Amino acid sequence: MKEDCLKHFRAYKYRLYPNKQQEEYLSKVFGCVRFAWNRMLDDKMNAWKETGHISQVTPAQYKEDYPWLYEVDSLALSNAQLRLEKAFRDHFKNPKRFRLPTFKKKRNEQSFTTNHVNGNIKIDFDNGAIKIPKLDTPIKVKFHRKFEVKVKRVTLRKTPSGRYFISILVEENIEPLKPVYSACGTDVGLKSFATITQGNGITKERIHISNPKYLEKTEKMLKKLQRQLDKKVHPQYKGDKTKKSKNYIKYTKRVSKLHEHVSNQRLDFLHKLSYAIIHKNQVIVTEDLNVEGMLKNHHLAKSISGASWSTFINMLQYKADWYGRKFIKEDRFFASTQNCSVCGYKNPLLKDLSIREWACPVCGTHHDRDENASDNAYEIGLNYLKQALGQELPELTPVERDNVDDRSKCYLKSEPSMKQEATTSISGR
Repeated sequence: MKEDCLKHFRAYKYRLYPNKQQEEYLSKVFGCVRFAWNRMLDDKMNAWKETGHISQVTPAQYKEDYPWLYEVDSLALSNAQLRLEKAFRDHFKNPKRFRLPTFKKKRNEQSFTTNHVNGNIKIDFDNGAIKIPKLDTPIKVKFHRKFEVKVKRVTLRKTPSGRYFISILVEENIEPLKPVYSACGTDVGLKSFATITQGNGITKERIHISNPKYLEKTEKMLKKLQRQLDKKVHPQYKGDKTKKSKNYIKYTKRVSKLHEHVSNQRLDFLHKLSYAIIHKNQVIVTEDLNVEGMLKNHHLAKSISGASWSTFINMLQYKADWYGRKFIKEDRFFASTQNCSVCGYKNPLLKDLSIREWACPVCGTHHDRDENASDNAYEIGLNYLKQALGQELPELTPVERDNVDDRSKCYLKSEPSMKQEATTSISGR
């Protein structure tokens, strides 16, 4: 358990407030990056069909025919090329997981990335502004927190709802948390978002985190807006006298804002929960879920995608790496639900998801399906914790036993330390 600070990549995300002139420039960069991506993709796909090989193309070769590409940051165009090449490499390396890259559309989220080179990006925390290449005036930014490390690159985005954001990538030293003698096993589900078993081998508690179901709560309003949007005529039907392009655009933004609101609620919930788990446990054990396979079940696909299990597990993984915790994924074929957490008996009847409770025929223990799975994960984490210490965990004295936290199982929701960890892992991007 090292307490030395380690360098990690971290992205700080802020809201941008550009003026009309700055919006015009950003729109030009978004358009040029989208154009370069689509042209390079088209040339690569044509060469692949004709020769069977992916050709090497760069944005620079289009500048003679399209001189307006000189007006935007060349690093933004180069980063589009690098992302396209990576998309092809990922597809050929693992075609089942990564699809072929597709053409970008104007109505989707727009973005571009530029690198920090020779002071071309300047941040002014005092005045709340940031200067980016090719733009004379700094853009107003709402800095809700500061950093003192060198900027690696920045990514500017415009969401379908019309909001602007900037993600600033830095490499900074993150001090590991103080070690705690506690392990945690987590089992995710739909009825309860997560069933958590945590303890130190002497005391153990189970916590049920209810599923917030943000998408289901806004589904009625979302359907209403989408029905209203369907009645508006798309702007492309210019010859139709009944067209209402302004209304179409207005309701499109309303739908986008509602989707963004649901996404923000979900991320806020996941960040707070992962923050609490990481700070209270030294070892965290989760399932290795095949979410892509689960999504093929059309009856549960919407509920599974709305729960965002993969995002939650990914948060636990990179935050454990940041703060010096141990993150373990169970073997995908380990039957954590079927194995009795007391005696190890494997119940073959639990393949049916409708069976939520069962009694072990060997030891007679009555199990809740989710609690049993989290208990098995907890035992894996506890064994690792004991091995890492090189000895058995010390027994608590009677006085120490009286001081053991015995609050209700829902304390995770009201714990003062549950602050939003508003950064996202961008390693590997």
